[in-house]
Amino acid sequence: MTADNRSGRRRFLAGTLGTAGALLLSGCDYLSRSQGFVKLLEGAEKLSSAAQHLVTSRSSLAQEFTEADLSPFFRSNGTSNPENPAYQALAQNEFADYRLKVAGRVKRPTAFSLAQLRELPSRTQITRHDCVEGWSAIGKWKGAKLAALLERVQPLPNARYVVFHCADPMDDAGTLYYESIDMEDAYHPQTILAYEMNDQTLPIKNGAPIRVRIERQLGYKMAKYIMRIELVESFAQIGGGKGGYWEDDGYEWYAGI
Repeated sequence: MTADNRSGRRRFLAGTLGTAGALLLSGCDYLSRSQGFVKLLEGAEKLSSAAQHLVTSRSSLAQEFTEADLSPFFRSNGTSNPENPAYQALAQNEFADYRLKVAGRVKRPTAFSLAQLRELPSRTQITRHDCVEGWSAIGKWKGAKLAALLERVQPLPNARYVVFHCADPMDDAGTLYYESIDMEDAYHPQTILAYEMNDQTLPIKNGAPIRVRIERQLGYKMAKYIMRIELVESFAQIGGGKGGYWEDDGYEWYAGI
């Protein structure tokens, strides 16, 4: 088998198996509440994760683009302006009082100001955002490497996941958005806490003051309005125990693309 054939086979596997779970995610609320559909999604998640690991290494990079490829308009996925009094107070002061609290399974719990986050080693990348709702857009992001932040707080050996606690209320009960990734994605070179988009301060509709970019997964994994980061050993005490707001409603936890 030639190198081109092997490459073609990898692309076929990635395109066919790796996106199978994503194709099953119709976003239909009534389906997500069906136990049968939830079991089907859980099976697809295992398939998607297995395919992702079969054809790519955990350190492989998502495709990056040039400034000529930037989308003229970048939609706001999910919430566009959190109806949260505490968040609105921070926004009115241009987030001068914002502090990103990092705690849980770490040696050095720390609260970072925006200035301190900007002092961390950063990365700029132009990537495509793929939303489970079926749209995509290319944007330029700059932010602190999550790996650099983790180096400061020093995760404990039993830290297995990074959980993002956000400011946007998701339902009538006021449940705030939450998401998570494993440590491999946390240390991935393209995983950043973005504070700029297209060379401008990150707009509120796109997640100000901080959102995470996890370029090899679907958009709902890239939490916006991050207020707190928690390192945990398991999801037992996180929402419904599946690792994310939408995951607790039936979505995949691993949303690789």
